[in-house]
Amino acid sequence: MSDSDDLADFIRFLRFNEGLSDNTLQAYQRDLKKFHQFIAPMSFRQVTRAVLEDFLTPGVQKSSGQRRSLARALSSLKRFYQFMVMQKRMNEDPAAPLKAAKLTQTIPNVLSEQQVEDLLRAPDGTTLLGRRDKAILELMYASGLRVSEVVGLPYEQLNLSAGLVQVTGKGKKERIVPIGEAAIEAIDDYIKNARPGLIRPNKWVATLFVSRLGRPMTRQTLWHRIKKLAAIAAIDGDLSPHGLRHAFATHLINHGADLRSVQLLLGHSDLSTTQIYTHVAQARMQLLHRVHHPRG
Repeated sequence: MSDSDDLADFIRFLRFNEGLSDNTLQAYQRDLKKFHQFIAPMSFRQVTRAVLEDFLTPGVQKSSGQRRSLARALSSLKRFYQFMVMQKRMNEDPAAPLKAAKLTQTIPNVLSEQQVEDLLRAPDGTTLLGRRDKAILELMYASGLRVSEVVGLPYEQLNLSAGLVQVTGKGKKERIVPIGEAAIEAIDDYIKNARPGLIRPNKWVATLFVSRLGRPMTRQTLWHRIKKLAAIAAIDGDLSPHGLRHAFATHLINHGADLRSVQLLLGHSDLSTTQIYTHVAQARMQLLHRVHHPRG
């Protein structure tokens, strides 16, 4: 069996047994293909711990986020070799002794409430795409959905009368998220006055949001639109693809929401992932204290 067979079988195993998203599977593939190029002409099965350690040195893993890149590459390799041993394709796991360096949590830059308001006002409500973009932004800020969850949201999983949306997130885990009146109003306007004009005659598109060509939107298209709207709203800096998701969580906590509820709304499997937003809220409160307190 060839290395390409081993890699293909591993990705297939992750897809059907663990339900990982396409983006996560692609990340595993990239890491393992990069590793395969590094070890050539050696095969996956000939690798030793020393070879893995050579690959996982900072000089090899060149990226803007080097520590995170190293951690992800190690995770990919450990899972791959666990699979190889589990499938009895190898007797020993060369990655088993390797340990990941603990990553320092990165506090994301979060839009202020005023910046969110400016962004929500940026779309041109007189155009079909503007109405669509307004609905997307309102939904993202109201629900904290990931970009991939927004573009892949089936039309039938939206219940405007109840103010709820059913989301299939990472690992194919489902959750039901409430949306507010502003989002309901914007989505209703889009469905009645914009979506029919974007879809081609006699064509049905399963997703709620469609492109200017009447097709399901891609993550790249949505990101491009958000970047353009951020420029119109005069928001400085490089707005993260998850900018509105970060704002959703942080603003909820700022206004008194408990961490466990925010975890459920975001679809985080681990509470520690959600805790980053308490650090963001604390950092903002410290800044406000320094600026406004007479002895700050």
